[in-house]
Amino acid sequence: MTKRVFEFDFRGRKIVVENGEMAKQANGAVLVRYGDTVILSTVVVKKEANLLSDFFPLMVIYQEKLYSVGKIPGGFIKREGKPTDAATLAARMIDRPMRPLFKEGFKNEVQIVNTVLSVDTDNSPELTAMFGSSLCTSISEIPFDGPIAGVKVGYVNNEFVINPTPQQLEESTLDLTVAGTKYAINMVEAGAKEVSEDLMLDALMYGHEAIKELIEFQEKIIAEIGKPDMEYETLEVEDELRKEVRELCEEKLNKAMRIKEKLEKYEAIDKIKEEIVEKYKSEFEEKLKEEELAKLLTKIKLILEEVEYEIFRQIVVKEKTRADGRKMNEVRPLSTDIDILPRTHGSALFTRGETQSLAVTTLGALGEHQILDGLSLEAEKRFMLHYNFPAFSVGETGRYGAPGRREIGHGALGERALLQVIPSEEEFPYTIRVVSEILESNGSSSQATICAGCLSLMAAGVPIKAPVAGIAMGLITAGDDYTILTDIQGMEDHLGDMDFKVAGTREGICALQMDIKIKGITKKILKEALEQAKNARMEILDVMEKQIKEPRKEVSKYAPKTFTFMIKPEKIKDVIGKGGEMITKIILEASNVKSVTDINAVKVDLEDDGRVVIYHSNQEIIDKTAEMIKDVVKEVEEGEIYTAKVVKIEEFGCFVQVWPGCEGLVHISELAKERVNKTEDVVKLGDEIVVKCIGWDKKGRLNFSRKKVLENTNKN
Repeated sequence: MTKRVFEFDFRGRKIVVENGEMAKQANGAVLVRYGDTVILSTVVVKKEANLLSDFFPLMVIYQEKLYSVGKIPGGFIKREGKPTDAATLAARMIDRPMRPLFKEGFKNEVQIVNTVLSVDTDNSPELTAMFGSSLCTSISEIPFDGPIAGVKVGYVNNEFVINPTPQQLEESTLDLTVAGTKYAINMVEAGAKEVSEDLMLDALMYGHEAIKELIEFQEKIIAEIGKPDMEYETLEVEDELRKEVRELCEEKLNKAMRIKEKLEKYEAIDKIKEEIVEKYKSEFEEKLKEEELAKLLTKIKLILEEVEYEIFRQIVVKEKTRADGRKMNEVRPLSTDIDILPRTHGSALFTRGETQSLAVTTLGALGEHQILDGLSLEAEKRFMLHYNFPAFSVGETGRYGAPGRREIGHGALGERALLQVIPSEEEFPYTIRVVSEILESNGSSSQATICAGCLSLMAAGVPIKAPVAGIAMGLITAGDDYTILTDIQGMEDHLGDMDFKVAGTREGICALQMDIKIKGITKKILKEALEQAKNARMEILDVMEKQIKEPRKEVSKYAPKTFTFMIKPEKIKDVIGKGGEMITKIILEASNVKSVTDINAVKVDLEDDGRVVIYHSNQEIIDKTAEMIKDVVKEVEEGEIYTAKVVKIEEFGCFVQVWPGCEGLVHISELAKERVNKTEDVVKLGDEIVVKCIGWDKKGRLNFSRKKVLENTNKN
């Protein structure tokens, strides 16, 4: 295979695509260079289809290699292990715009693997991987209605910026990732500093124009090296069978889908489906081979899903009725509560219909921040939001263990929304962790997490800039007709065409996420959805603010109190001491504990700029710790007189301690006015004497004199 190279100047930065040299046994492979960022994107398709699968088996992998940024992995095992949260989110971000574009009925397993080989942080590896994933799939024989592409949009100095650098993003009020085809947007992910709906809409459209340029470049490459689509097996459903099953289920499903209570509705629908599947199984179990019977039953299930899908659209779009009787723009009943858990630092319960989140806020020392061993410039973070979705929340049994992709994704969305209002480290010197436990779920649990998380932060006394609420919008289409739904529940999400989550304050949007199952949506639909979401957000904020209007002025009595002061940066080493000896001594003495790991031990953070932050629930211990540290860094002035304690006796004099951490020598010749033959003739260990600072010796050691004090006393 001959190596081919394609180049494109994208908004002042070069994109280079290479094909034909690497990973030649994959169905499609491209090496994409964007600046100094280099990604190898490959795709492989299984030859046989799993026609009995009830989902399309697509796996997108984003492999971070730490050599790409010149790092050796941390920890004991010096190789990459399980994906970081950032890698998981990158894989999800690529999967979401691509998944809806594979051909209907295609069930061959597909694996897209992006290997991050080199990273230039000014040129996003995630977006380069999205570009590569689309292109390697499009040039392969896999039936895919792409290509797609994605860009970041920033807003710096009142201007939109495509693919801003990390430095530009720091100044930007917007961090928007938008992806789609040349015809429409089909994926959105955004964090924003309370931007307006109009600005967000303009940013989406601006991003889409840039996407079209990237797709045009891909189309030129596909035209030159793309392969014809492969032939693939599909499960063909006979018209006669479709008609027969419809007659059996249509009326029953129509009735069941109008039940308002979630579990009762699902139980009724499942029972109808099970009865019909069982009917065919009993009838054909002895007539058909096992494989043929399995195919028949899969066809029955597909028809049942088709009917359910159509009835749902008829109810919502044509009859303008929702399953639970609400209006299209109506939010489910809301309730809130705070201080649910007495010993936590902050807790809140937020319920919207049958979706409920219990959020708990914990405050810790700055030193308890999360250390990130990844590819980004960010090495640590002091605000974390973790989302847990136990199976009991939907009345089911399930797997318990490490968080899955969905939990990581929902947690990241909630974290992004609340991060916009978290106070700076200088304003509030704590590490902050929020955990959302989903106790019930019937749609939009990620947005319930944002609302509950915000309430728990305010209850914990975190001085957030403004309350944040989130709402999930839906879209149901039927031909050219469509309906936008406010506060979608589980069935509306599952059978609908869009899940559009919007979170923000009264002033503007803080986070946005959109996934769609159709090929794209128009500007008109986006505008309507944003306006409808804004109205709902205000309604939710009204309810939240009735519970707690603003953050508490004080943190919980169980949370660590803080005291911050500055010392000279060069004095930090003195506070730490040799091998940490001095800081350990301070912590043990001030806290009256035997180990620095004791739960009652005071915590001390020493920052490079000389900032000292002390944490403890007992103010007396904080004050004592601060006093001891200030004693260590206090500077002796030449010519000043001090009361000192004799701490060591030597032949040549004695060492005295002016305060903890500050010691100096009184030479034997400076002990008295008269000649001293033996140090012990004048002082003993533990004596307190008055001395005068007479400067430092050549090695920088402090020298004191008792003789000079006595001489001055006699003069007076």
